[in-house]
Amino acid sequence: MKVLDLQCAQAHRFEGWFASEDEFQGQLLANLVQCPVCGSAHITKRLSAPRLNLGAGRFPLAAPEPVVQLPSEFPAEQLRLLRQILARTENVGERFAEEARSMHYGEKPERSILGQASPAQTLELLEEGILILPLPDILKEPLH
Repeated sequence: MKVLDLQCAQAHRFEGWFASEDEFQGQLLANLVQCPVCGSAHITKRLSAPRLNLGAGRFPLAAPEPVVQLPSEFPAEQLRLLRQILARTENVGERFAEEARSMHYGEKPERSILGQASPAQTLELLEEGILILPLPDILKEPLH
């Protein structure tokens, strides 16, 4: 699993998880990698230290850090877009991993979902080829 520090043309920084460098390059060429803040597909890799996965059980999994650092004064247009996205998304809470798998394997119709997954569940979903997008912590609070 490769964890990359990425940045869009608008200088929004975020993290992306990919099975390999080839997987990242393939998704980048197909415009599948997009900024979670503005939706731009013009993405570049930033310099970052390698993150080593040394196997399950050797070290406790830490809670993931916020993926996107948002400005203190969130622009009104971006806030409006986030509200629209959330209005069209079903919050499945702790059932997120189960629901994502059901949709991926065709057991349930695809829809936009939002929820929580542990770091271990997140890695399992990514290893199964299920694309997920961590959202910024600002979404945990009411959007005024």
